[in-house]
Amino acid sequence: MAIDVRPATKFTDVRTMVGPKKPTSNVCWCLSYRIPSTLNGELTGPARGEFVRKLVREEPPPGVLAYDGDEVVGWAGVHPRADTTFDRSRRIPHVDDLDVWSVWCIRVRPGHRGKGISHALLDGAVRFADEHAAPAIEGYPVDNEGAKVDLTMAYVGTRALFEKAGFRKAADTDSVLNGFPRVLMRLDLR
Repeated sequence: MAIDVRPATKFTDVRTMVGPKKPTSNVCWCLSYRIPSTLNGELTGPARGEFVRKLVREEPPPGVLAYDGDEVVGWAGVHPRADTTFDRSRRIPHVDDLDVWSVWCIRVRPGHRGKGISHALLDGAVRFADEHAAPAIEGYPVDNEGAKVDLTMAYVGTRALFEKAGFRKAADTDSVLNGFPRVLMRLDLR
C-alpha cells in the first residue's frame, strides 16, 4: 500500500476526516487548537464547517491529508505555531523564539488503522512544514511508555511515533491527556 500525503486543499476530504456525520453537530473540526477559544466557542453547527472551508482555501492550508489511491484515509493538523493556541499556552512551553510549526492532530479513518498511516501523516506534516521554510516542527504527544491510549485521545500521537520520525524530546509540559503526561517533541529542519 502506497500512501500519498498532500496539502489539505480539498474541503470534502477534510470534512470526511474531521467533520460530523450530522452537519448541525458541534464536533471539533480540528479547530480546538487552531483558533482562539472564544471563537471556537462561538462557532456552532454548520458555521464550524464553513470556517474550515475558508481555512482550506488559505495558503498554507490547515494541514495534510493521506490518500490510499483516491480514498482519503488520514488527516494531520499542521500549521505555524503562531497561528495556534499553543502559541499562548501556559501548559506547553516555548523552547526558543523560532517561528516553529506545530502538528497537533493525527487521525486515521476506521478500517485503515494499523497500516502505518500515522507514520506517513507525520512524515507528510514534516515535509509540508519544510516546504514552507519552517525552521523546526513540534508535536505535543502523550508519553504513554507503551501503555494503551484511549482511541478518542490518541489524536495527539505518542512519543514513540514522534521518535520514529526523528523528533527528540525538547521539554516536559504541564499538560496531561488521558492520564498521560504530554511532552514537547521537536525536529529541527534548518
